[in-house]
Amino acid sequence: MSDLQLSGKVALVTGGGRGIGASIAVRLATLGAAIVVCGRTQSHIDQTAGRIRAAGGRAEAMTCDVSDWESVTALAGKVEKMFGKLEIVVNNAGIGGFGGPLHTMPVERWDAVLNTNLRGVFYTIRAFVPLLLAAGGGHIINISSIAGKNPLPNGAAYAASKWGLNGLSYSVAEELRAHQVRVSVICPGSTHTELSPHEGKEPEKMLQADDIAHVVEMLVTQAPQSFVSEIVLRPTQKP
Repeated sequence: MSDLQLSGKVALVTGGGRGIGASIAVRLATLGAAIVVCGRTQSHIDQTAGRIRAAGGRAEAMTCDVSDWESVTALAGKVEKMFGKLEIVVNNAGIGGFGGPLHTMPVERWDAVLNTNLRGVFYTIRAFVPLLLAAGGGHIINISSIAGKNPLPNGAAYAASKWGLNGLSYSVAEELRAHQVRVSVICPGSTHTELSPHEGKEPEKMLQADDIAHVVEMLVTQAPQSFVSEIVLRPTQKP
């Protein structure tokens, strides 16, 4: 842990057990932050936390289902009890909704996608902003998708969740900027993770999880007089 720009800070990463979330958690730890790695699968978040501890950082693995309000409030209570504060929230937890046209989509699948990708971000903001305000400010970074800006045939539910997340992010940014809480949304293109569709794509040309982690690092280390409200991240070559 050589670079300690975030020394003394506490960061929460949802969906931190693998993929983009794990990369973000590890990157923030290298900057000196103590990391709360949360997700639904204990073994996955334990693995991420173990990587951070092995490199000399501090990490706590806490299970949470962001689509469940009681689960999120319980997590907020644990974070407050253990750390007494929080400065960074990365809303990364998400599920896909691909595989066919909307008119054939099972209703319960729609609910799962929207409840995790959009309602879950509302829950974390509702539960954790009081801790950010008590700390004197901080960052909320929402991991959206380029599907939140472009049509996505056979992925309409996923696109709807990300279009909604973008609108939520822009609006909450205006609500919280006077309180020194900077809200940013990142919209990556095709990324080489288990969630992203790979059909017809070359994985080596896709964005990698570390590319999104690098953008998060840029956001949380920028000068205090400014903030970036949105970043659209694309692969250099079309995959």
